[in-house]
Amino acid sequence: MTLSDEVLFLWWLALGIALFVVVPVVVLLLHRLLRAVERTQAAVVDLWNTATTVARNTATTWQLGGTGDALDALKVEALRHDALLDAAARPTQEATAPVPPAAPQPTGGRP
Repeated sequence: MTLSDEVLFLWWLALGIALFVVVPVVVLLLHRLLRAVERTQAAVVDLWNTATTVARNTATTWQLGGTGDALDALKVEALRHDALLDAAARPTQEATAPVPPAAPQPTGGRP
């Protein structure tokens, strides 16, 4: 079975159109897709770096709940030291000034 010259011409025309029109369009679209993927990847990397930095900076925020208790205990202990030093600085006075009790120790555990 042989093809007529007219059918062969149409086949070569279809191949030529595919080669000079369709292939460059496909290459252009693939190039645009590649650029979009590269931009998305850069944005994801930037987001990942930001998220890990935030996680690193907030890893110990669970400890903030005990900060007030620890500061209260520190204040009581500092006042106790002040009273002891004040009593030692005035030896002529009667050492009957009451010394505040020791501060309770914070538990320091996670809530």
